[in-house]
Amino acid sequence: MTSSRIVTRFAPSPTGKLHIGGARTALFNWLFARANNGKFLLRIEDTDRERSSEEATEQILVSLKWLNLDWDDAPISQFSRKALHHEKALELLQSGGAYKCFATPEEISDIRAELKARGSTTLFISPWREVPEEQHPELPYTIRLKTPETGKSIIKDKVFGEISIDNETIDDLIILRSDGSPTYNFAVVVDDHDMEVSHIIRGDDHIANTFKQKLIYEAFGWDLPVFAHVPLILNEQGKKLSKREGSTGTELYQAEGYLPEVVFNFLARLGWSHGTEEIFTASEAIKSFKLEDLRKSPSRLDHGILKHLSGQYIANLKPEELYLNLLTFMEHSKSGNIPKAKEELVKKALPLVQTRSKTLQEVWDGLEFVLCETVSYDEKSQKVLESTPPEQIWKFWYELAYLSWERDVLEEYASAFGSELNLGLGKVLQPVRAALVGKTVSPSVFDVMIVLGKEESRHRLASAIKMALEYQRG
Repeated sequence: MTSSRIVTRFAPSPTGKLHIGGARTALFNWLFARANNGKFLLRIEDTDRERSSEEATEQILVSLKWLNLDWDDAPISQFSRKALHHEKALELLQSGGAYKCFATPEEISDIRAELKARGSTTLFISPWREVPEEQHPELPYTIRLKTPETGKSIIKDKVFGEISIDNETIDDLIILRSDGSPTYNFAVVVDDHDMEVSHIIRGDDHIANTFKQKLIYEAFGWDLPVFAHVPLILNEQGKKLSKREGSTGTELYQAEGYLPEVVFNFLARLGWSHGTEEIFTASEAIKSFKLEDLRKSPSRLDHGILKHLSGQYIANLKPEELYLNLLTFMEHSKSGNIPKAKEELVKKALPLVQTRSKTLQEVWDGLEFVLCETVSYDEKSQKVLESTPPEQIWKFWYELAYLSWERDVLEEYASAFGSELNLGLGKVLQPVRAALVGKTVSPSVFDVMIVLGKEESRHRLASAIKMALEYQRG
């Protein structure tokens, strides 16, 4: 690497949706680059042509954009660099750092089986390592790296400190297959060096790969990047994420109605300590981010924390911000639309559901009482209405016609109504709530009445009276 500038990269495989661990890896790389005025690059590792897809690539790009993780330069396709990988493999072959191996997969399998039967290590040692060129047959071959046979390899990791491994436990890696395609570890090293990547931040499941990649760097005589391996994310029970749990990525969070800022905040806290701050913006995270603050212990994927965090974010939004976010969510999720005639009513109702909602989906669900043309009673509200004397609801409905439509006036009226019938306020308002929203849980009944207005409130009470009468008639 010729540049002293900090360069990080995120290198996902487009074989499926961006999972939660990948999103966090991208976020940490982005934060470190932005914190140090560096570059954050995106490389799509699409050499597995059978499993890679354009759809998966597009989903990864969309997810990163949704999280506001912008990258520098155009995304790079690893497959498009196969000529460079081939060139570098031949370069290593010519320098003596690699050799041609003519052992077939069947021969390698037989050798491993024999070693296993002896109770020996099954590490394959190629018989072609020291065979001179003039003795090579005209047969297909792989190119293998000449790895050190003794000593130790040491990595100075920014998270775990010094980690070492005996070189004799690493076999001579295949760097180029017989069909001319590069292996994963070789392509990664060539690309990272060519892209001048200075820091590699990734999951600790890559530590074994890092030792292999270190040997490739050394075979070329290239400077090593700085490594930081982050412990994997565990599920809420403290176990390794299953494939299904791991696929819970940004796409699902977006569909469930979480704000991108919330997911950013949530992911940043999975493995990184930001002091005692629970909520912080991207710019605040950039100012504080250091690799040394990445934790050595695994983090748990606690959706309770995510919901709590989301509720705080939504509660702190300005009404106009919440409305615009709601429109974006509805467009993405195809949840429905707000009729032109009800836009102002929805804006008026938003503060009532804002503090009660943890996600935009809950905000949308909470607005049902203003969006519906006809109230649909759930089972509990229907029982309340059926058990309330129709004349009680009728009397409440009738006297509303003579009131000015103000909250304190409605409160005073409900209190006096209860005293007159010797009913507690809860008994007075329970059937009113059921009639207005079709549920036994809602924002304040008085707030609901103010939002709906006198005409609509009395109309809904009248409908409830009709339903209660029909029930009593059998």
